[in-house]
Amino acid sequence: MTIYNIGNRVVNNYLFAIDEGYILIDTGYENGFARFQRNLKKLNIQPSEIKFIFLTHAHDDHAGFLNKVLAITNAKVILHPKAIERLKSGQNSFEGGCSSMLAYIFCKLFALFGKSGHKFPPIKDEYLNRLITTDSQEFRNLNLPIQAFETPGHTADHISLLKGGILFCGDAAMNGFPSIKRNIIWIENLQDYRKSWEKMIAFNPAKIYPSHGKPFDVNDLKRFIKSIDKIKLRPL
Repeated sequence: MTIYNIGNRVVNNYLFAIDEGYILIDTGYENGFARFQRNLKKLNIQPSEIKFIFLTHAHDDHAGFLNKVLAITNAKVILHPKAIERLKSGQNSFEGGCSSMLAYIFCKLFALFGKSGHKFPPIKDEYLNRLITTDSQEFRNLNLPIQAFETPGHTADHISLLKGGILFCGDAAMNGFPSIKRNIIWIENLQDYRKSWEKMIAFNPAKIYPSHGKPFDVNDLKRFIKSIDKIKLRPL
């Protein structure tokens, strides 16, 4: 399977082909749309070829230019049922806290640049009929060659995708600064987060593709899972 990363150094946006066209995983920050279009053009892929957008969760760096992609495609959005209200609100939830002191400092520095609100354009009413929740019969009837499963912890509405031994984990794990031991920097619920790691390990994927950082091996999760038990969340 050929996997294209049409994101940037901050957020990965993966794209891969299925029989119907392409599946896009997440959209980046709102200001990343122009780069997204340029990267599609470089690959000679027309926006109309994107048939589905898999939304791992409703955060500003994952749903930032969702409306803009929907405006140039007829794509359906596959998401967790809890993500709909979060998309309507256009703002990240602040439940939980930072997973380390380094993550806490990073988030505070983020705030200095005016990014503490973590807002994004709420989904437009005209696109609500293009949302397909993973618990629906409509999703099951699609018979897509993927497996979508819940991986809460980072957020309550978080889902991941498995395709041909490749696991796209969104923010259920991370591989880059300021992550420590593959842990994401913000966690809403530690107990759910650990269970999601256990679930990903049980799938034993050939490779894990996170939304932040380079792909890594499932053995990393096996090696670092006990680190979760030592995390003390630091609310902002």
